[in-house]
Amino acid sequence: MQKKQSEEDYRQEMLKSQQGLASDQESQPEEELSLEEAFGQIEEVISRLEAEEITLEQSFQEYNRGMKLLQYCNEKIDRVEKKVLQISEDGGLDEF
Repeated sequence: MQKKQSEEDYRQEMLKSQQGLASDQESQPEEELSLEEAFGQIEEVISRLEAEEITLEQSFQEYNRGMKLLQYCNEKIDRVEKKVLQISEDGGLDEF
């Protein structure tokens, strides 16, 4: 009985998540996410992937979302690194 309830809870959570992903992607492009928000979403993706009740199709969707978030984070970090290289106390280019 408990397992059936947890499976139903999981299905409802996944449905909300999928609906939320669609609305989040429309209302807030990834470029507007801070790194902290993106990392938080990656942690949520990992939690959903680790769930035993996830279907193959759901895990594929979550994996793709996680990879897009990781790519976004890499690009954002690269932009920050380039800015740090451009800005230095004496006006020269210094690595950090």
